[in-house]
Amino acid sequence: MKGETHLRRHLVWLLDGGGAHVTFERAVSGLKPGLRGRRPHGLPYSPWQQVEHLRISQWDILEYIRNPHHVSPKWPDGYWPEAVPPRRDAWDKSVRSFKTDLRALKAMVADPSTDLAAQIPHARKGHTVLREVLLAADHNAYHLGQLIVLRRLLGDWRE
Repeated sequence: MKGETHLRRHLVWLLDGGGAHVTFERAVSGLKPGLRGRRPHGLPYSPWQQVEHLRISQWDILEYIRNPHHVSPKWPDGYWPEAVPPRRDAWDKSVRSFKTDLRALKAMVADPSTDLAAQIPHARKGHTVLREVLLAADHNAYHLGQLIVLRRLLGDWRE
């Protein structure tokens, strides 16, 4: 179906940060390690918290779609880490995990056997793959925008 193929391509494009959105790769690339756990004056989040929140939220949406036994983290504590990465390798691990889950979401969307409009059998009424993918894309775009603002305020963003 031509229209469905077109929709799938647009969804993958949107997940990749298409249009007016910044890509995840661009938003996290080159951030100085010393700034990852810093909160700009007057703001409640550090870049680390934004990246880890993005990872946790996207993972939660992905697992909600594909795993009938998935239990979401408790809100809000399970979605927001402490300001500073707990280990030196935490940033890189979080970035890799986000990318892995993003690839899984895009593969799911691109797969013609995935019925985007069907009710997810184990999910709440009205929750479809399409709904969850749009939620993930929207959530990612919102928090990537916040990450860019944080980087600007920390003096670590170049256009």
